[in-house]
Amino acid sequence: MAVYAYKGLDAKGKKTDGIVDAESAKAARQKLRKMGVFTTDIVEGQANAGAVRRAGAGSGSTGGGLSVEVDFSKYLERVSVGDIAIATRQLAALVGAGIPLVESIGTVSKQVEKEKLRLALRETKEKVNEGKNLADALADYPKLFNDLYVNMVRAGEQAGALELVLERLADYTEASVELRGKVMASMTYPLVMMVVAIGVIGFLMTFVVPKITKIFLDMGSDLPLITKMVMWTSDVLQAYWPVIFVGTILFGWGFKRWHATPKGRRIVDENLLRVPVFGRMLMMVTVARFASTLATLMSAGVPLLRSMAIVRNIMSNVVLQKVVEEAQEAVREGQPMNKPLRASGRFPPMVVDMISVGERTGELAPMLDRVAVSYEAQVSRRLATLTALLEPLMILVMGGVVFVIALAVLLPMLQMNSLGR
Repeated sequence: MAVYAYKGLDAKGKKTDGIVDAESAKAARQKLRKMGVFTTDIVEGQANAGAVRRAGAGSGSTGGGLSVEVDFSKYLERVSVGDIAIATRQLAALVGAGIPLVESIGTVSKQVEKEKLRLALRETKEKVNEGKNLADALADYPKLFNDLYVNMVRAGEQAGALELVLERLADYTEASVELRGKVMASMTYPLVMMVVAIGVIGFLMTFVVPKITKIFLDMGSDLPLITKMVMWTSDVLQAYWPVIFVGTILFGWGFKRWHATPKGRRIVDENLLRVPVFGRMLMMVTVARFASTLATLMSAGVPLLRSMAIVRNIMSNVVLQKVVEEAQEAVREGQPMNKPLRASGRFPPMVVDMISVGERTGELAPMLDRVAVSYEAQVSRRLATLTALLEPLMILVMGGVVFVIALAVLLPMLQMNSLGR
């Protein structure tokens, strides 16, 4: 018999919570309903070994005096987009094989690895079994299934093409994971190199340089300018490193607070698009996601206005988000989408032209698919090129700094040798 932790309202409308044992979540709700408790949230808890014990009245637990120590640490685990993609693919395969939806959800819930997702799917199975639509059941878990996911499932249920929609969702989520993985993999190496370079240079400036330059100072020789500059930098780092460290943390905290404001985020996002190379890359990634998401939603039967609203909400750059919002308003007023996109100057002309052709021919979704495929391929090529260029560039920068430090140390030695002759 499973153990469930619940939150709800009692017969007087007061909030209550506790733990109850039952065969299933549905049975737990029925048991609580008989006790006069209306549940608002219920999750299965894993009782620690030896921690389940029967207690007398007054134990503070509901459900016959059951007192249970529930381990909620598993609910803190993060469910990734990849986990959702795998579960969606499995569900699509089972539904396509003719297995009833409730049974398919139950089977998938046994296969997933993340406990948080497993419990959500179990609850979804119970809700669907009670007569609730799959989309409405999934909507109760917005942190796992976003607006895009729920709306596509709803469109699939209404059109009687749930299997096809689930397959498209799986394709979309897997493509999103792959694109995000490529971006992260391309940025990991430069970041690691930067951290190593800062560590090595910091060590040289705070431990090695001071010991060597002390010898020159004791000798009272006139030092070259580059040596004086390196010594001054080393002295500053040694004397003020706590101030620099705390200042960096405070600056990061302040910047994060400022970036959280609408004005701050707009200024940052605006300038990110202007950064050489990286701004263009950000634009391409955003356009690829815009086209892919909109095509997926429209292909699933979601209305264009609703699709654009979803796409707008998942865009990370508020400047481009505003452009899509203006395009949505234009479509609502009966105008074509391509006009506000072209007027903004933010979307590449080729993309706008393809959208225009798609709108005129009534083939907008296939045209957006082509845009997404094209830009995802361009992103992959540019990421490969960027990674190949960043590696030697980081080595050159790190080598240049080390060379300056070495030169600052060697020049006084060469001067002393020449004077000694």
